[in-house]
Amino acid sequence: MPAPHTPQPPVTVRVFTQRLSATPRGARLARHLALNQLHAWGIPHGSTTSDAVAVIVAELAANAVTHGRVPGRDFELRLSLPVGRVRVEVSDTRAAEPCLPKPGGVPPSRPLDEHGRGLVLVEALADRWEVVDRHPAPGKTVRAEVDVNPVSCADH
Repeated sequence: MPAPHTPQPPVTVRVFTQRLSATPRGARLARHLALNQLHAWGIPHGSTTSDAVAVIVAELAANAVTHGRVPGRDFELRLSLPVGRVRVEVSDTRAAEPCLPKPGGVPPSRPLDEHGRGLVLVEALADRWEVVDRHPAPGKTVRAEVDVNPVSCADH
């Protein structure tokens, strides 16, 4: 006789995706939308996780607008909430350059540099990050993950 079937709770995948104009305004909107979505998912404004994701989204969106912009093409913000982490993906339509730094290989910026701190911040705040080819092509996606500490959801 087969064992009785124990119903499993349904798996709910939380995903937020938004295409935004490749402009400074679009980059600011990406950060705002990300913070509101995290809050709706139970990760409150001002928590450690929310603050880290806000900086990561701001830097990746700014990079997409500044370095990944192709005239007439948008960039895409995608947030997901796999168990125990927040995944941020920012995709643009410019292919990854061979000289793009890899995780662990981001050169530090010099004190007087006006640019070059974005990936330094992403590397410092993300628990994991990578650059992958965008699907569908053309372009690239920069993906960063921040582990959700149960305490960080409550620390306002």
